[in-house]
Amino acid sequence: MARTKIKDILKREDTGYPVNIKGWVRSFRNNQFIALNDGSCMSNLQVVIDLGADENLLRNITTGASLSIDGTVIASQGKGQRVEVKAEKVELLGACDAEKFPLQLKNRPSLEYLREIAHLRFRTNTFGAVFRVRHTLAFAVHKFFNDRGFVYLHTPIITSSDAEGAGEMFRVTTLNMDNPPHNEDGSINFKEDFFGRSTNLTVSGQLEAELGAMAFSDVYTFGPTFRSENSNTARHLAEFWMIEPEVAFNDIYDNMDLAEDFIRYVIAYAMEHSKEDLDFLATRLADEEKQKPQNERSEMGLVEKLEFVLNNKFERITYTQAVDILLDSPAYKKKKFQYDVKWGIDLQSEHERYLVEKHFKKPVIVTAYPKEIKAFYMRQNDDGKTVAAMDILVPGIGEMVGGSQREERLEKLEQRMNEMHIPTDEMYWYLDTRRYGAVPHAGFGLGFERMVQFVTGMTNIRDVIPFPRTPKNAEF
Repeated sequence: MARTKIKDILKREDTGYPVNIKGWVRSFRNNQFIALNDGSCMSNLQVVIDLGADENLLRNITTGASLSIDGTVIASQGKGQRVEVKAEKVELLGACDAEKFPLQLKNRPSLEYLREIAHLRFRTNTFGAVFRVRHTLAFAVHKFFNDRGFVYLHTPIITSSDAEGAGEMFRVTTLNMDNPPHNEDGSINFKEDFFGRSTNLTVSGQLEAELGAMAFSDVYTFGPTFRSENSNTARHLAEFWMIEPEVAFNDIYDNMDLAEDFIRYVIAYAMEHSKEDLDFLATRLADEEKQKPQNERSEMGLVEKLEFVLNNKFERITYTQAVDILLDSPAYKKKKFQYDVKWGIDLQSEHERYLVEKHFKKPVIVTAYPKEIKAFYMRQNDDGKTVAAMDILVPGIGEMVGGSQREERLEKLEQRMNEMHIPTDEMYWYLDTRRYGAVPHAGFGLGFERMVQFVTGMTNIRDVIPFPRTPKNAEF
């Protein structure tokens, strides 16, 4: 008999049909009632076995053990479930040493503890819910762009360019670093390396995506990116996933519209298709909030926060307006901000959250940032001081999206690259897009883990990626 997933059994209204189910034991009561979960949904399925079952089998039905069960779906006589399975055959697939098993699910383990046993944390309700929601969001990303005629472009993971100009990149090499070849000036001779030049793991697929946009008009990337920033915080990862659409003929205003539509779409999709998991995570978050002092509790629950984004038109302001608002705020005047506020420096998370959560009480798009704090490829505005950049700020997170209209004017782009000491000869391929049929175009980047954090309510970014890569940590 073919296996039936638990979620499919729970969806059906009828009873009296035979099934084969496979899964892991969450609990076993009175040598008769098994709570079985196969990961297809949050809910367990109760299995009732004959009290006269084999004693050796009963001893091995412990939390974490895996079973295959043939039986019949019947209406449940107990409370808490509509249907259950009356077992006719129970096969032990894999025993679990209950005394050594580090996940005793009756007591909710802390997230800190689960990070120490990350290879097993998928088996908990919390991480089961988080990663099913992550899957739903990833599917929604592809559906959004596919339905709008975008081409999914796979940009390189190994690259010789530094899209951000930050220099925080992981080097890729096959050279013997104990005794690498050297040039006459003592520097490493990367001409002897596998690719014949210095290469790194990418921090962004944007520059390559621009090449695709010059042919297909609408493209997007969705893949892993890497940053060797030595930051051990709840907001940073060394390996993370980025969504980066790039659209020919779009200006900064089209870019803002696309990003706002995109955020609304994927949140709405998750709320429709992951309701059970989001309800669980909302209850979990509410329980956590109750443990905090009154003045530290969030004003919105998880579902309310998501609806807040769906039901409010995003406010659009310039960076200059944002700075003026912050300087005039009670928080600034009472010195409640940890970081300074002045024109010409980047906004910090506390500033971004103030604008969203306190001042406007809606998501905010900030535009026209000073060119000195933004990347070389952003289109320079006519004032000579700012660029056509945009950041989207949301509650609880701060910046979720960063994007811009790209500088399509060759002379302006070359001038800016020279000012920032970016070698134009090595970037000939990028400049060629401005030499041969340049058009206005724009795009943005959204850190997927930030989106998953926002939708699930998880506060640490390490808890929304299956295998976190952080300083001093690269297990598995």
